[in-house]
Amino acid sequence: MNTNDPGIAPKPSGWRVRPSEQRTILLLGDLAMAALALFVALYVWGQRDMWFNLSLGFLQERVEIWFYLLPLGWLVMLVDLYDVHRANNWRTTVRGIAIAALIGLAIYAFIYVLVKGSLNRIGIGVFLVAASALTLLWRLIYIRIFTAPAFMRRVLVIGAGKAGQRLAEVYKNLWPPPFFLVGFIDDDPQKTGCQVEEYPILGESNLLLEFVENKHVSDIVVAITGEMHGDTFQAILDAQENGIEITPMPTLYEEMMGRVPVHHLESNWLLRSFVDEARVSGFYEAGKRCLDIFGGLVGLGIFALLYPLVAFLILLDSGFPVLYKQIRSGRGGKPYDVYKFRTMRQDAEKDGKVQLTQEKDSRITNVGNFLRRTHIDELPQFINVLRGEMSLVGPRAERPEWIAEFQKQIPFYRARLLVKPGVTGWAQVNYSYYATVEEMAIKLEYDLYYIKHRNLLMDSLILLRTVGQVFGLRGR
Repeated sequence: MNTNDPGIAPKPSGWRVRPSEQRTILLLGDLAMAALALFVALYVWGQRDMWFNLSLGFLQERVEIWFYLLPLGWLVMLVDLYDVHRANNWRTTVRGIAIAALIGLAIYAFIYVLVKGSLNRIGIGVFLVAASALTLLWRLIYIRIFTAPAFMRRVLVIGAGKAGQRLAEVYKNLWPPPFFLVGFIDDDPQKTGCQVEEYPILGESNLLLEFVENKHVSDIVVAITGEMHGDTFQAILDAQENGIEITPMPTLYEEMMGRVPVHHLESNWLLRSFVDEARVSGFYEAGKRCLDIFGGLVGLGIFALLYPLVAFLILLDSGFPVLYKQIRSGRGGKPYDVYKFRTMRQDAEKDGKVQLTQEKDSRITNVGNFLRRTHIDELPQFINVLRGEMSLVGPRAERPEWIAEFQKQIPFYRARLLVKPGVTGWAQVNYSYYATVEEMAIKLEYDLYYIKHRNLLMDSLILLRTVGQVFGLRGR
């Protein structure tokens, strides 16, 4: 349980580290551990080959250049663990490192067979074991430090309305907590002494500086969606002059959840986010298209390689057709035909009504269930990628009927059509398939976050995380 009592919390150390800085620390620590694991692997390998020390002759004669790239490969396999919330959870960390080691072992076994066993088993094996153990040790130290109350930011929220309540709700459900929530300030005198999700409303904004000092506040979050009083604004400015970090609620929500709060956005935030901040350079557009063409060709090659086997299994399980096409909405709502392996019965929509896929959907065939869990059913979409109708990364392609329905119920839903739909995307790697309007709204929050922050690095990370999902059989 999240016991967030401001009265018993220790005074913070004054060392505040933002999530982006925590990711940098994680990356550098993992890199150091991987480099140390490389040294251990070289040492054991040298001992095994009777060199007894890491001589220059051994490194030149026995070690090929690719072996020195193993630490970088290890970082790539840990890509799922650079989400700060995942990194702060010990169970998730252990599971992520175990999966990384298994993926590394699987890749090694595949290459070992492919090149007739010319790879050094001792060196690779020792590296994977050492990298796993050392990374676990480093991550344990990291968790002990960055989840300790003395090193956590202490946050005071201004505004106990809907936006503030939503912030408290998502904060309460995060474990371990990303910061220490001191409480709320609100100018409605009737709210003073009340609570929001068990967190106290301390008083009004005229006492803001007093609360900042007494509660050792390091950050203030502004969750006011309406007009702000001049006195409140001045108090916030005074706090900022005293070294307190000021953050708007949508920004902190993005930082905590990796998505935007669609039900708590104002027009000026939308204009700033999707007119100014969401603009991308011509270099990004050109780079993304090159990545799409390269990835599309690779994906089409895998599709052609697997097609005979997958087609045979589908025919054996449920007959024709093997592939199906369906109208989806592309960029700007332009319709196009998407191609996929068939995973449902032929009469899945016999009444002509479109239906959302449910968990354990009875319409999905036995083979279809496997194809969905491994994302193999998505392979034909690389045809759409090469044709320019889709991208490797983007919001999930949706049917026009559902877009027409969802935009009536979910604010800003059509904003996801600002970019091409993708084979995979930020929502797909962070959230399961939707089955309700509420779940669709959460996926939209991820989609809008991607549109606002998209760049080639983010696209690459999404692709790497998708590979991890495939190995982890986390599709649906």
